[in-house]
Amino acid sequence: MISHIHSTTIAVSNQDAALDFYVNTLGCTVATDQMMGPDMRFLTVAFPGGGAELVLAHPSWAPKNATPGGQTGVSFITNDIDATYATLTERGVTFTEPIQTMPWGDRATWFNDPDGNQFFLIEPRQ
Repeated sequence: MISHIHSTTIAVSNQDAALDFYVNTLGCTVATDQMMGPDMRFLTVAFPGGGAELVLAHPSWAPKNATPGGQTGVSFITNDIDATYATLTERGVTFTEPIQTMPWGDRATWFNDPDGNQFFLIEPRQ
């Protein structure tokens, strides 16, 4: 049976620039960085808490219809959304909405990476 999700893929226009953002701004670590042929670099990052990796795919080999920008459907969890929001704002992250309480009680907001890929940042109710 399936045990867990290994990774999810987002399209980025420049893998080096994306890597800089995800490592130096969001605090990820490089999980995989290897050439898979002359024109294909397989690059993944992971958050310190573990879990699924995020594949930073150049549009030339990203999944069909995946282009940089727009909603990704990817959600990130934080234990302190106010502190995370403040830290990421200081680091230049663009939030599209202020922190708000969702109808189900969690506090959340949305932010974009440099390619305009949109992510959901959520602090689950305790």
